[in-house]
Amino acid sequence: MADLVGRLEGKVAIVTGAGSRGPGVGNGKATSVLFAREGAKVLLVDIALDHAEETRAIIDEEGGEASTFQADVTSEADCRAMVEAAVERYDRLDILDNNVGISLRKNIIEIDPDEWDHMMTINLKSMMLASRFAIPAMIENGGGSIINISSVAALRAIGDAAYTTSKAAVIGLTMTMAADHGRDGVRVNCIAPGLVYTPMVADRVDPQLREHRRKASALGTEGTAWDVGWAAVFLASEEARWITGAVLPVEAGAIIAARDHYAHWWD
Repeated sequence: MADLVGRLEGKVAIVTGAGSRGPGVGNGKATSVLFAREGAKVLLVDIALDHAEETRAIIDEEGGEASTFQADVTSEADCRAMVEAAVERYDRLDILDNNVGISLRKNIIEIDPDEWDHMMTINLKSMMLASRFAIPAMIENGGGSIINISSVAALRAIGDAAYTTSKAAVIGLTMTMAADHGRDGVRVNCIAPGLVYTPMVADRVDPQLREHRRKASALGTEGTAWDVGWAAVFLASEEARWITGAVLPVEAGAIIAARDHYAHWWD
């Protein structure tokens, strides 16, 4: 296996949205591969099983250990089955990476109430349901780490009312779960990615906009899914044993350096 240093050796992880919806590497795929490289056994969960299988093929080729599981994480039954599968296959659960999310880019006048509810279900309720079943499994083994994927959109408006609201709610969910389950040994943190270039945005970002996004941050560099994945590795590892309820921006200083309206260069 390439560059195994074992930061997650002996741990079992679930990654939701573990496949990429198009060519390239999305946040879930990158996180899954890095978890496996660091020694974790990974249950790759996706509603599109073929996407998860693509991720598993990468991990298999590198000598890691992973298996796939098809689930709709907005379904309570599927989330229960997902956690049961991880425990059945690998005997425990230590890490949950809640990665599923969508965007719409409408304000509250434009958005239909059903679209609003759909966004909240996918971006927020899915994390609650997955965590609802993961936390008891983690407690059985003395604790674990939950990583929720929020967004810098939670910290600054981007012209997508439901997305911003849902991702801000993810931060609130993270804080309350961290407080409620800290004494159970369960740490809960979230990552707030910025203008990461992934398959999710590739079909709506032309070269000019891509360059504009790159220049919009303090570092002036383009983010990738691997940047988000490495942050997840840290939060899942024992290096972060004293960190819970935190929001970790992974966005090259885009918030502090933004010169024009966020909506002009967001994904």
